[in-house]
Amino acid sequence: MSIYKDYLKEIEERKSQGLHPKPIDGAELLSKIIEQIKDVDDEYGEDSLDFFIYNVLPGTTSAAGVKAKFLKEIILGEELVKGITPTFAFEQLSHMKGGPSVEVLLDLALGNDTAIATEALKVLKTQVFLYEADTEQLEKAYKEGNVIAKELIESYAQAEFFTKLPEIDEEIEIVTFVAGIGDISTDLLSPGADAHSRSDRELHGQCMFEHNKDQQNELLALKKKHPNKRVMLIADKGTMGVGSSRMSGVNNVALWTGIPFSKYVPFINYAPVIAGTNGIAPIFLTTVGVTGGIGIDLKNWVKQQDADGNTIVDEEGDAILKEEYSVATGTVFTINTKTKELFKDGKAVKDISTALTPPKKEFIKAGGSYAVVFGKKLQTFACKVLGIDVPQVYAEAKEVSIDGQGLTAVEKIFNRNAVGSTPGKTLHAGSNVRVEVNIVGSQDTTGLMTSQELEMMAATVISPIVDCGYQSGCHTASVWDDKSKANIPRLMRFMNDFGLVTARDPKGKYHAMTDVIHKVLNDLAVDDWDVIIGGDSHTRMAKGVAFGADSGTVALALATGEATMPIPESVKVTFKGEMKAYMDFRDVVHATQQQMLTQFDGENVFQGKIIEVHIGTLTSDQAFTFTDWTAEMKAKASICISEDDTLIESLEISRDRIQIMIDKGMDNPKQDLKGLVDKANNRITEIKTGIKSALRPDADAKYSAKVVIDLDMIVEPMIADPDVNNEDVSKRYTHDNIKPLSYYGGTKQVDLGFIGSCMIHKGDMQILAQMLKNIEKQQGKVEFKAPLVVAPPTYNIVDELKAEGDWAVLEKYAGFEFNDDAPKGAARLKYENMLYLERPGCNLCMGNQEKAEPGDTVMATSTRLFQGRVVKDTGEKKGESLLSSTPVVVLSTILGRTPTLEEYQAAVDGIVLTKFKPSSKLLVV
Repeated sequence: MSIYKDYLKEIEERKSQGLHPKPIDGAELLSKIIEQIKDVDDEYGEDSLDFFIYNVLPGTTSAAGVKAKFLKEIILGEELVKGITPTFAFEQLSHMKGGPSVEVLLDLALGNDTAIATEALKVLKTQVFLYEADTEQLEKAYKEGNVIAKELIESYAQAEFFTKLPEIDEEIEIVTFVAGIGDISTDLLSPGADAHSRSDRELHGQCMFEHNKDQQNELLALKKKHPNKRVMLIADKGTMGVGSSRMSGVNNVALWTGIPFSKYVPFINYAPVIAGTNGIAPIFLTTVGVTGGIGIDLKNWVKQQDADGNTIVDEEGDAILKEEYSVATGTVFTINTKTKELFKDGKAVKDISTALTPPKKEFIKAGGSYAVVFGKKLQTFACKVLGIDVPQVYAEAKEVSIDGQGLTAVEKIFNRNAVGSTPGKTLHAGSNVRVEVNIVGSQDTTGLMTSQELEMMAATVISPIVDCGYQSGCHTASVWDDKSKANIPRLMRFMNDFGLVTARDPKGKYHAMTDVIHKVLNDLAVDDWDVIIGGDSHTRMAKGVAFGADSGTVALALATGEATMPIPESVKVTFKGEMKAYMDFRDVVHATQQQMLTQFDGENVFQGKIIEVHIGTLTSDQAFTFTDWTAEMKAKASICISEDDTLIESLEISRDRIQIMIDKGMDNPKQDLKGLVDKANNRITEIKTGIKSALRPDADAKYSAKVVIDLDMIVEPMIADPDVNNEDVSKRYTHDNIKPLSYYGGTKQVDLGFIGSCMIHKGDMQILAQMLKNIEKQQGKVEFKAPLVVAPPTYNIVDELKAEGDWAVLEKYAGFEFNDDAPKGAARLKYENMLYLERPGCNLCMGNQEKAEPGDTVMATSTRLFQGRVVKDTGEKKGESLLSSTPVVVLSTILGRTPTLEEYQAAVDGIVLTKFKPSSKLLVV
């Protein structure tokens, strides 16, 4: 059967799923289609023409290369095609977003046919996705006196590709659709279990609202009822987009409610309107900007206060809220982009200026942030060639500089890495800054979209500015099923060719490494002044400042080596008191959230801010437990302030682990990993010699809030509880509900335990081994009354445990141990009461491959407690995922229930848990 008939067969299969033909990205299929177009007698000629015009992905896909070449032949008169005139061929090229299309347009514009060159020039004036090879060709022609090149460069210098775009509408009518009450996880918009389909946008769109067809149909009915209005998707009484950046979530919202990017490019929409009563999670809001959307903080529920200004609370101590204005589904509002207000019934109800800042309005006008980023780069190039100053076309960069005010840690990092800002000017929080990026991480379930985004923006190689890019394999580590076998090798090949270090070797020379991406990036960050961007919300390193990002922002960082964002305000977190010997650092992490909420009357002062945690004495491995959890605190990012000796130890650990990667053969041709080893050694030398100490904020830095955590108040293990049966739906599945162990009275049944995810380190595995040895000594043997699933974060940890003997203890009680030579081909559906030693990776925390049994109560060390993430509901019982420390998880599976405090203390007696002691040194300058 021919490749075209295979495609027709696939089309029929997709019809049964209610899907259109899959967009074409392969050269072989499109070449066959073109062959059929050329043959005027071919029975498939007419359909082939439609596929060619309307169903080919743009950018640098191999299909785009074939399409651009054929369009060039039509323009030059070498091919005559009924249905595609030379004029229409130019229009097609104008929608192909760079790469082969720009190459063709430049060849035509700089060619000898004046009429064709003039038409190519018109199209090129609208294009922004030009790379070094394109601009070098253009500059060379300009210097040789080519008049077309001169006119084009002059157009680029004035940024006509932006200025001649239509202005955004002054008024945008919207109609509301409440997607849920309370915090809405991005899993609702793009479930982790559907990660395999994210690059197939129409197919993935079917999973919107976790495949809830009734809710999908309700949305369609609303759109039909209001055909001239945009739908605003809302999280009422909560925050929209918690848990992940999830570009696929925004893509799904745009697919259902947005505007088509091009009639020639299927299923790519932009400009969604998204809102939350309590705003939008920081990294998700960035993703909205990538697509030229509008993200609104509604603040329609307000805390009630008494005559003395005190917050009125209910019997449970929670603030009583009053609805200032309704956003119920079907409510009509008007967004005024000029006054930057939200109107209802002709009356302004909310200032939404933060949603319509000058940069965000530029994203809306340009159809997304990529076009603005590349447009600025192109304008700068053109002005440099012409030897002129850059005209002020785009909004002026916001530069906030306050005389006499010191700098927080994040302000220092941004000032050091800023590009394009006023030379010599010190920038403070609120400034909008372009920064160079040192480390970029792509994870495997979003990586397919990142590779697609790179193709769409016509990028072919990683920016030389980036110290190292890394492509992980952790999110698909649990089950090597047919979907993974189809997607992951293809992803690894693409990223490896692009210049990243990849967890899997496309050539098969080194053992696949499924280490959790955050752990790898935590090692690759070998400078406390680094900027790190990663395709996951838990990109929050304990060295430098790291930002979780959507797949598009990751692609942009890989392609340009830069990221653009405001400098966030910081909240300073310090500690006092002394940890109890039987407490684990995980309990300190949870208590930080609890004490912060208590200190600030239930207001989360961390949301959208940088948490500057003065950790002092914990190495980056251990401190990562804190920084990782800051995603659940809804912070933008976090920064650890360390003592010099502690930072040196952390850097030495990272350097040695990077060397292990090199020894395995993982370094790329540019030897980026070797470069990181050299960088780590240099930074260690700087600290030891006093040339440059560990990063410190200034003593007179300004913070939006200061939080002091009292370790003396932490007297028992702390558990994050999803509170699945709370009568107030908005209070379910929030990480703010922290309970002490005694709350459960030693009676709550636990059906499964999970030790794994990025929240644990080697010490947790040692704690597990020691607890098993203690129980065996006390009781003669270890019996599990609930299954215990263990997924070490990295292979290094497994190797070290094997060398030190602890792995043998785990093997002794394991009823299952992973085998890399024969990985699981299907997800486990049932669990027995035993220990499962799973492959390093994300496992249950991701929820895209394996889950607990429906309705289970899970006690886990992981980060996610959202509905359906780790465990699904049944008709009779809601699944729930309680989050706690390693010793609590172990003991809960031994007992089959939550332990009492006395049982817990006895079980950890003599075991060295993750210790923490506040620094006695002044960690400021």
